[in-house]
Amino acid sequence: MAKVLIIIGSESDQQYAEKCREQLKSLGIDSNTEVSSAHRHPRRTADLSAGAQRNGFEVIIAMAGLSAALPGVVASHSNLPVIGVPLPAALEGIDSLLSIVQMPPGIPVAGVTIGIPGAKNAAFLAARILALKYPEVNRALMEHRQSM
Repeated sequence: MAKVLIIIGSESDQQYAEKCREQLKSLGIDSNTEVSSAHRHPRRTADLSAGAQRNGFEVIIAMAGLSAALPGVVASHSNLPVIGVPLPAALEGIDSLLSIVQMPPGIPVAGVTIGIPGAKNAAFLAARILALKYPEVNRALMEHRQSM
């Protein structure tokens, strides 16, 4: 069963989601990707977020560019850990990064770096969260670190 839900704001974000999925898979972690914009599909985004835990997900990774509201909207509808990946759009992604890390108290979003390195690090951060519960994920992380 999938443990990580990846939500991207548009089809054009697929390249980043793919890098994240590849990294998760290399660590033995299943994931599902859904396209749902915080602005164009607010009800769908809320439903995906609110139902993620019930549907067996344990971590959510949300990727967005431009206003980058997606990770915050997701976090507002779920108690699962949410990792926000800022994507390069306007201002080379700096605006997205600031949007993701400026969350109000009580609605946290973990932020990683911009673009593909961030997509990969989001997978590693999700793995570290899952490693608290799954020894096989912990082993995969340790093996990866030793291989670097």
